[in-house]
Amino acid sequence: MEKTVHIDSQTGLVLEGGGMRGVFTCGVLDNFMDRGIRFPYVIGVSAGACNGLSYMSGQRGRAKYSNIDLLEQYQYIGFKHLLKKRNIMDFDLLFEDFPEHILPYDYETYFNSQARYVMVTSNCLTGEANYFEEKQDKKRLIDIVRASSSLPLMCPIAYVDNQPMLDGGIVDSIPLMRAYTDGYTRNVVILTRNRGYRKEHKDIRVPSFIYRKYPKMREALSKRCTVYNEQLEMVERMEDEGKIVVIRPQMPIVVGRIERDIHKLTDFYKEGYACADSFVFQ
Repeated sequence: MEKTVHIDSQTGLVLEGGGMRGVFTCGVLDNFMDRGIRFPYVIGVSAGACNGLSYMSGQRGRAKYSNIDLLEQYQYIGFKHLLKKRNIMDFDLLFEDFPEHILPYDYETYFNSQARYVMVTSNCLTGEANYFEEKQDKKRLIDIVRASSSLPLMCPIAYVDNQPMLDGGIVDSIPLMRAYTDGYTRNVVILTRNRGYRKEHKDIRVPSFIYRKYPKMREALSKRCTVYNEQLEMVERMEDEGKIVVIRPQMPIVVGRIERDIHKLTDFYKEGYACADSFVFQ
């Protein structure tokens, strides 16, 4: 059954992360671009921040290419990268070669866009979420999205404005409340998990030798599961109350955070595209 969504000056789009599960979001956003659906405000975290950038520049198919075609060609995820560069993914390929040479990012279109775009990182010093907007400096833009995507333990600490940062999803996996803080009270949320999903892992105390210099980050990591589950409960409650619209996978998913199966990724992308078809935007 189709659902009608009205977009006005107070409507925001919130993009969850989820690593390679973000191909679902790629499908939704490509659907939006095919239908000319734009929002005055978009906020993305981790993979959502990466995929949202291509949406903001209007480069239909670019995020899919980076998540599926580029992966098939270069195999940029794997322990060989972890051993070689202390990073589970080849970030040099993803954040240097890809936007500059392989499929260049349209900075001009993005920088000239009237819509706001916010990217979320987790500050290692404070253990809190930081929210960035950048529409002038190419290098700073890439620094922000790189930091937002830097998975704890599997990627090196990244830096924005000389501040140590990691994946925004550690602290704010679904930045819906930030959208409200920024003045956007009618929000569409794209999730990469099915309704009813909760993290089963119990919170654990992170050992002191991990991120030794950053006790606030260890504390944030220790609470990550609880915070995420609380956000999921809030989203479902607000959805039931008719306060937000949620686009999510309909069935429990088989795509992992660092999934490398091209067929699974392609099917999940197609599911995202199809799910978006259930919504009419005016």
